Amino acid sequence: MFKVLVIAYYYPPMGLSGVQRTLKFTKFMTRFNWEPTVITAGDVAYFAHDLSLLKEAEDAGVKIVRTDAFDLNSIIGKKYGTVNMPKEFLRKLFSKFTKTFFIPDNKKSWAKKAYNKAREILQKEQFDIIYVTIPPYSSFVYAAELKKEFNIPLFVDYRDLWFGNHFAFYPTPYHRIKHKKMEYAALRESNKIVVINRKIKEKLLTTYQFLDYDEVVIIPHGFDPEDFPSGEVHKSASSKMKLTYAGIFYENITPEFFLKAFKKISVERPDIAANIELEFIGHLRDENKKLITELGLTEFVRNYGYLDHKETVKRLKSSDVLWMMIGNITNADTISTSKLFEYFGARKPVLGCVPEGAAFTSLKEYGASFICEPDNINEIKNKIIEIHDLYLRNCLPSANEEFVLKHDRLSLTEQLVKHFQFFLKA
Repeated sequence: MFKVLVIAYYYPPMGLSGVQRTLKFTKFMTRFNWEPTVITAGDVAYFAHDLSLLKEAEDAGVKIVRTDAFDLNSIIGKKYGTVNMPKEFLRKLFSKFTKTFFIPDNKKSWAKKAYNKAREILQKEQFDIIYVTIPPYSSFVYAAELKKEFNIPLFVDYRDLWFGNHFAFYPTPYHRIKHKKMEYAALRESNKIVVINRKIKEKLLTTYQFLDYDEVVIIPHGFDPEDFPSGEVHKSASSKMKLTYAGIFYENITPEFFLKAFKKISVERPDIAANIELEFIGHLRDENKKLITELGLTEFVRNYGYLDHKETVKRLKSSDVLWMMIGNITNADTISTSKLFEYFGARKPVLGCVPEGAAFTSLKEYGASFICEPDNINEIKNKIIEIHDLYLRNCLPSANEEFVLKHDRLSLTEQLVKHFQFFLKA
């Protein structure tokens, strides 16, 4: 067996879509003769925990090493574990505060602890590859230090941009310059850069021109076929069209425009509104619930709260249409969330309220999609009416199966380990 040391802050029992990519890679690595050891966070405060995902990793034989830190999330997590998302204005305020005083991010304390633990492990065991997934970006800084000290090939996985990230906040020129210098130094130590889409690859090659085109490889998000077994899907007795959203709302990812579009339908076409159920899985925050009440849409909404991953998948498969939203912000074109590819795994039609960019392109290739501007209320309204008409006529589009199968996480893991193998042979 070859051995890979994985540094990943976001890993089960944390839930939500951000842990899926690293979990599934490590789950499937052993099938290709690679043994992963994952250094991850200990008990930290987080918005969702999913023990079924942790069991999945343990059943696959993944060795998990946990490190505690002295950051706020670790301190709170010792006592509370799962926490509610704060009101958006408080979350944004805290985010700006930490981005002002912690460079590159507020996970620096954990990243230093992970670095020390990694040094201990590397002094005792032989590893073939170091693999770090970002964000948090501080873990990449320390992984580069490990590469220099132990001379082990370093792979970095960009789940999001670092410099110029769509949620970046640089209060001073110093912050902007410091982030770029830190990323530059870490990339200089990297042997291979993995990114989730072409847009991120293009921005990295443009920003850091020392990078060679072949140094940056694209391995997209995907879905685990074992989460989506074939077979009959349970449907409720209701004949209403189920339109489902799975995930959380924050920053520019908001249900506001979608709900206002549905409000217009309820006024202009009450017959259509009466035949649609809006399902929300995840965290529908208090301000979102308040908006639903203010718009008079309570009778149309089913809020299931956070469900474990398997139960979420069941609800995706039993839905008629799935909804995806990415708002209009700087560098939103680089976003292609893991959740969208879970939608593809369900092979359901998707209403995508997204700007031009990576998610837009994926939805077009998927085929069974209805795409509109994220904040265009009338356009969203018209798309929902169009979808409902096709639903009544049993004419909703089918997914492009060839495109779906390209995003099987087993085959994506095979691509990743082939890059490991190729580099070792080079």
